[in-house]
Amino acid sequence: MTPDIHHNPWELIIYRPQNTANLNDIRCWVKLEDMDGNDVTYTAAKATYEWASEPNKVNKYQKTYWLSGGVAMHLNLKPGKYKITVSTPSDKQWPYPSENRDQWTSNEFLYNTENPAKVIFVYPSTNNNGFYNGKWIISHLAPKYFKQATIPVMEE
Repeated sequence: MTPDIHHNPWELIIYRPQNTANLNDIRCWVKLEDMDGNDVTYTAAKATYEWASEPNKVNKYQKTYWLSGGVAMHLNLKPGKYKITVSTPSDKQWPYPSENRDQWTSNEFLYNTENPAKVIFVYPSTNNNGFYNGKWIISHLAPKYFKQATIPVMEE
């Protein structure tokens, strides 16, 4: 008899696939809010991370929860419902100035530990010309790949 293997609904993996070399180095920071809009990033979750190039080597975050290209965050959440967003402040966007000179932000992803996803993805978006436009996308769907890098999603 082998024990049942099942996904822990309180553990969520947030994966940011690799892009171009410079964009990989631009971090985005994860924020969790409860359904009342309170920031619970560091009170409702504990996180570790792994580099995709070094799987199974667990690293501890020192102060903040961030993602770079090729990083998988393992969030251990308290039971509940959360609004997940990522952002990059304007002073951390070099060398990619964008149409959005303010903070790069993402859509809001709703996560419920009673109906869990195992993995969600974070990747950049571009304008119709293919230039990064200063937005992040959080999705339950993996982005398309081309020669070891994710293809940004173009806005319609």
